[in-house]
Amino acid sequence: MRYNTNQQGEYDHYEVHEQQGLLDFLLANVKQTKTKIKATLQGQGIKVNGKTVTQFDFQVMPGMKVAVSRTKRNQQQFKSRYVKIVYEDRWLIVIEKQPGILSMAAGHSSLNVKTVLDDYFKKSHQNCRAHVVHRLDRDTSGLMVYAKDIDTEQILEHSWHEIVYDRRYVAVCSGEVEPDDGTMASWLKDNKAYVTYSSPVDNGGKYAVTHFHVLDRTTEHSLVEFKLETGRKNQIRVHSADMGHPVCGDTKYGNGDDPLHRLCLHAWLLCFYHPVTHQPMEFETPVPATFRHLFKR
Repeated sequence: MRYNTNQQGEYDHYEVHEQQGLLDFLLANVKQTKTKIKATLQGQGIKVNGKTVTQFDFQVMPGMKVAVSRTKRNQQQFKSRYVKIVYEDRWLIVIEKQPGILSMAAGHSSLNVKTVLDDYFKKSHQNCRAHVVHRLDRDTSGLMVYAKDIDTEQILEHSWHEIVYDRRYVAVCSGEVEPDDGTMASWLKDNKAYVTYSSPVDNGGKYAVTHFHVLDRTTEHSLVEFKLETGRKNQIRVHSADMGHPVCGDTKYGNGDDPLHRLCLHAWLLCFYHPVTHQPMEFETPVPATFRHLFKR
């Protein structure tokens, strides 16, 4: 199932067999409390024949189709400048994060996605917490998944490479990247200052493989898609620097080229098999408009 960040989650679908008020129909067919159903109506999470309806006394007729959002009610209560909910069910939540926020806490009172989600779960009366299963750097934007219980977290953590079947990033890199396609492979190891170093031979670190494809280029910059075969710390940033074309705005591995005043790295595609239902789940988010603007002729 393919989702993008402009879609509003999943819907359960019902068919009407007799004329009655919409609220009465929902109470008879949807396994939720009256309070929750009313909140979903008010949150614009009910559609009748494809059109959003908020009136509880709206008359439904035989043959009409009613769609009930599984996520709209809670998402209406969620507002954050750093985090956008893309998909949510009882086991996991997929979000798009903005640059400038950590994936999880690191140090005292740091702004992080886990804390934002835990606060959202509490306010929406969900008895769960966000469990981290992978990370994005503070200044990288894009798609992430968090588990909502420890069992789901354990499945994702222990079977990550079997469950996740496609992860892609897009980056603005310094200079003209050539050729159009290629693969970078090396061993990556951190030094005592937590800077990741790359070696063409085994240096006791972890083997990393990154595939790249150039989407667009100018004489100054290249728009490059990266597909991870392995998921090592700072892998794309280090391999881009190895190519001689570091990610723009990278203060750690870059060359000072900073056209957008941010790390120009965005996780745009995340595909995995649902850890509980085993259904293929595919999420995508547009390439940031600021990235594309650099390549407008």
